[in-house]
Amino acid sequence: MAEQTPCVSAKGISKSFSGVFVLRDVDFDIREGEVHALVGENGAGKSTLVKIISGVYTPTEGQLYLEGEPANFKSPHAARESGIALIHQEPLTFQDLNVAENLFLGHTRGKGKPVINWKEIYKKSNEVLEELNVRMRAKDPVRDMTVADQQMVEIACALSQNAKVIIFDEPTAALSYGEVQTLFETIRRLKAQGKAMVFIGHRLEEILEISDTVTVLRDGRKVGEALTKDVTQDQLVQMMVGRSYQELVVKEKVPIGDVRLEIKDLTLPGVFHDVSLNVRKGEIVGMAGLVGAGRSEVASAVFGVAPAKKGQIFIDGKEVSIKNPRQAMQLGVAMVSEDRARTGLVLPFAIDFNMSFAVLAKICSKLGFVNTKKESEMVNTYVDELNVKMRDKEQAVQELSGGNQQKVVIAKWLMTEGDILILDEPTRGIDVGAKAEVYRLINELARRGKAILMISSELPEILQLADRVYVMCEGRVTGELNREEMDSERIMTAASTVKKEKEASVA
Repeated sequence: MAEQTPCVSAKGISKSFSGVFVLRDVDFDIREGEVHALVGENGAGKSTLVKIISGVYTPTEGQLYLEGEPANFKSPHAARESGIALIHQEPLTFQDLNVAENLFLGHTRGKGKPVINWKEIYKKSNEVLEELNVRMRAKDPVRDMTVADQQMVEIACALSQNAKVIIFDEPTAALSYGEVQTLFETIRRLKAQGKAMVFIGHRLEEILEISDTVTVLRDGRKVGEALTKDVTQDQLVQMMVGRSYQELVVKEKVPIGDVRLEIKDLTLPGVFHDVSLNVRKGEIVGMAGLVGAGRSEVASAVFGVAPAKKGQIFIDGKEVSIKNPRQAMQLGVAMVSEDRARTGLVLPFAIDFNMSFAVLAKICSKLGFVNTKKESEMVNTYVDELNVKMRDKEQAVQELSGGNQQKVVIAKWLMTEGDILILDEPTRGIDVGAKAEVYRLINELARRGKAILMISSELPEILQLADRVYVMCEGRVTGELNREEMDSERIMTAASTVKKEKEASVA
């Protein structure tokens, strides 16, 4: 039986910018009814390849084929007209329009029609939404929709234009576990309809769950392709970075000292209740639980962003009152927030500013002038220590990869020289290699005697790094496990047992 002709085939694709090649001689096929995953570290060339396929870039060398015929897309619009749609990590929806207007923007009238038939547009929009099995309707406003719902609007938009190939560029980075599963159900339905799909992601467990075929890029070259059922997560990591996952993440044994941070019965009504925990010098304490369990809210309360209404906070055995982040910093507490783009960085500003603006008091004169020599020395120290890959210190931080942006956020808080570090999802949205560097840093900080409270939704991260873990569910601590007791099953059981505990307490 003859092999199926790919919907899209990329042959010998190379791409250079200013003479520097970011892709070299890559072959990549997308087939009907298949989810083809594309993985690799930041900078491996994944986004460049799909931007070529979707018409954003033209290749320097090589040829695209559509249904076996040569294709040359001069624009994203040309690729869309040929049935190729790109779903971005950050949805490109128009907030002031409703769902139907977003779906049919640019082709509201239809070819040769002088007026817009809104009745027909709303009818077709609702038909597409029903096909996707989503709750939203054509006249719903897009503003204030969740990221997950806005992604569904983009998928519906692709279907309304009869897309045959749908490319998902890191679609799960900002989604909760439940939202990811809803997206995967949609992808499976589209696959059953014969759609061809490309899925780019950093979470390898998701890649193994949703894809049929996986291609690995490293340094702009294709280093492997396999049926997903034939590879393991560790084999993918080995292809991506040349080392296994176990070699990347090594837990160091360090002396654990006295309690540095302790909270007792911390409560913010409607958010979390009677939360108690402690973190010792040199200890990495994990906080696990499903999205919405209240972990980030507890961290924000300790750091003074949204203080609790009752309960006690102790630092080095002394009770303290923390009403705002400034007080927290004065007491030696630093916090890396989960959303670096919104609350961790000023994206258009330079790297050196983003690193140093939390310690301006240390580097400013009495007259308010910045001591640029001192600032430069501090920035250089952390650029070297964290191996931040950049053009220069004046480069806008928004131009860096996700992993390097995360290093800038961590450097900012290390400059405060706090002894208690709260790390909220410290490796969210960064690739395996960058994760390994962050893990090494966390281990090193513990070795220096820092007390580390680490919130993570990735169980392998908790299991590999934490000395102890507290598990939360519905705003309450439902379990505490030491390193010898920790495993995935126990953590997930504790993450879903709050109702049983409530029933027991009532009885």
